[in-house]
Amino acid sequence: MPKEEMPVSPRVGPQPGRWVLSHADIRTVVLGLMLAMFLAALNQTIVATALPTIGRDFRDFELLPWVVTAYLLTSTAVAPLYGKLSDIYSRRAMMLASIGIFVAGSAACAMASSMIMLILGRGLQGVGGGGILPLAQAILADGVAPRERGRYQAYMGSVWVTAGLGGPVLGGILAEHFHWSIIFWVNVPVGIIAALMAHQSLKRLPRHDRRHRLDLLGAGLMMAGAIPALLALTWGGTRFPWLSSPILSLVLLAAVLTVLFAWRLLRASEPFLPLPVLANPVMRMGSLCTSFSQGVVVGLTIYLPLYYELMHGFSAPDAGLALIPIVVMSTPGSIAAGRAMMHLEHYKRVPVIGLAFSIAGLALLAWKPGLSPATVAVVLSVVAFGIGTSYPVGTVSIQNAVSRYQVGAAMGAMNFFRGLTAAFIVAVMGAILLTGLGVSPVRGGDLAKAAADATVGAADAAPVFRNLFALGVLCVVASLIALLRMEERPLRGRSEDVPAPKA
Repeated sequence: MPKEEMPVSPRVGPQPGRWVLSHADIRTVVLGLMLAMFLAALNQTIVATALPTIGRDFRDFELLPWVVTAYLLTSTAVAPLYGKLSDIYSRRAMMLASIGIFVAGSAACAMASSMIMLILGRGLQGVGGGGILPLAQAILADGVAPRERGRYQAYMGSVWVTAGLGGPVLGGILAEHFHWSIIFWVNVPVGIIAALMAHQSLKRLPRHDRRHRLDLLGAGLMMAGAIPALLALTWGGTRFPWLSSPILSLVLLAAVLTVLFAWRLLRASEPFLPLPVLANPVMRMGSLCTSFSQGVVVGLTIYLPLYYELMHGFSAPDAGLALIPIVVMSTPGSIAAGRAMMHLEHYKRVPVIGLAFSIAGLALLAWKPGLSPATVAVVLSVVAFGIGTSYPVGTVSIQNAVSRYQVGAAMGAMNFFRGLTAAFIVAVMGAILLTGLGVSPVRGGDLAKAAADATVGAADAAPVFRNLFALGVLCVVASLIALLRMEERPLRGRSEDVPAPKA
């Protein structure tokens, strides 16, 4: 193993040039990161409730799903690129670029005069928004010692809860009482404030960038391969049947481009994704752990409203409110695991226990999907709390295991794999529901609408959702296995770092 990749034990003394920020500096940095992350998180939730209004305004419902898909495609595809570029040109420069592109995309969406223009604007938004999360994670890794990092990552996780709860409400109000374009114009002043805060707060951020050669061919192949793969997972079983020519063609194209990307990784003198990062066992197992656990949460968030409507007769607004446990409770789990990492030598124990409880909760729902709504809310709270414990442990373990000069690439790759895994789990869950409910996918089909048209009763829906929760069990079991196989390396503390120089 190259010397740069060797883990640093708590017994090692200070490293020349390696320094962290004071707690006051960290709070300033975290505040700026939280605002930037809130901008990206709010965008994903505030748009959802405005989609029907947008479709009516443009009189175009067939292309409406692309308003969501365009952002998903571009934001997932560019995540590794931002990570690599931040290792070359500094986190601060790339965060400002990410926010700037996002704001420009928001303005383009707000001024869109047709559905096509709106979709293009959403794609541009994704090009900017796709860099915010991996950059925020890498920035935190630069300024905070690994043993203390979980605490701050948990704080930033609360941003997603706030956006998850407030975004749909705010989006509905703005779309109903004003004009849908306001939901995009809101991003402009918030983005400018976030950029100003990032510009100021990140000045004292430790810099670990070094000279790299950017593998443009490798970057292009990776992003080109991701797009048809995501399209196949998004459209398969809903817009087109899984075995239809369009889906099979997309899968074939993704496979060919993936093989070419793998070939490029082996041939390039400095590949787009560094081979030591991909070969790092902690990187592999940590990414698998967080990808499967987060994918379950994403899938449940999408399909639980349908569960409440069919199994318990909830209205659409009430079904949305019933999502609060699964959306909110993962943050306390993250905070608990982050705090534990500061004090426990065997920090994996908390997420091991948490994921075990999540498996038990999902198994209970798979066994008895007709439990009362109150009981389901309690069980889902336990499931979300347990899954939340895996987030900081997986992320910090990866950051602690790779070279500080490759943290950006590692965070970009991790978020890329998370996005692909979440899309895969959502696609499989959708296929389970479509098959179980006897709904045939048609062009422009919508699962919720199709299921409603099928007039399925609670008794018929119970076996379908039993299979859905059973898939959740399998995914969380996979997450737990990856966590158990992940090496528990000692986390560096502040005592190993030297003070930051005066600005």
